[in-house]
Amino acid sequence: MDIYERYDRQIMIFGLEGQKKLSNSSVAVVGAGGLGSPAILYLVAAGVGRMYVIDRDAVSISDLNRQILYTENDIGRKKADVVCERIMRLNSAIEVLCKDEEFNESNGREIVKDVDIVIDAVDNWETRYIINKLCVELKKPLVHAGIIGWYGQATTIIPGRTPCLSCIIPKPSPKKKIPVIGVTPGVLGVIEAAEAIKYLLGTIPSLLNKLLIVDLLYMEFRTVEIKRNTQCPVCGMLKNDETVREHDM
Repeated sequence: MDIYERYDRQIMIFGLEGQKKLSNSSVAVVGAGGLGSPAILYLVAAGVGRMYVIDRDAVSISDLNRQILYTENDIGRKKADVVCERIMRLNSAIEVLCKDEEFNESNGREIVKDVDIVIDAVDNWETRYIINKLCVELKKPLVHAGIIGWYGQATTIIPGRTPCLSCIIPKPSPKKKIPVIGVTPGVLGVIEAAEAIKYLLGTIPSLLNKLLIVDLLYMEFRTVEIKRNTQCPVCGMLKNDETVREHDM
């Protein structure tokens, strides 16, 4: 593959060295649904070298209004299988591992410790808190997003440097079926991919210590400053100057 030709337009932005950084990087995307679909597609298109995707679900017809990785022909198939095929068709140079499993502390630890950054693309808080806990313990950066209807939120977490997810939302919302129009996870998933790419390039992500609030109904975007909770049971023990990588920030 001619790296110059394939990635010409983005090499114009961050150079060949930046492209090599992406090629030598690894990302875990937990969840291959509405948020995960655009995040995966754009990370793969950008040339991230290794992709780990974990999702235990099968494709259903009700997924198709927002989960753009899938088509009607995929209904009933395991998402993990479809994602692997799509990634390889889009970028055959990518090393990909797709797991048809539920993310938990056991298998999650093995994945998180092996990657440079994690994308939270799940639709339930129980799993989000497991992802958050593992990222804090293993000192791995995490990009979070959540959506409902026309609305969404996103932040980038660097353990010891920013609030963790439990600092921001200490108590989860009750588990229920979430209404959603496809454009909302589309926008938020792309934002997650952008934050991850910036981190992998060594550029400071825009959403450190900030929560982005997205309102697509009235097309309003705003950020609110967020602070660490020093009493947080998950990350409170970390020193404020602890960082994930030497070159971060």
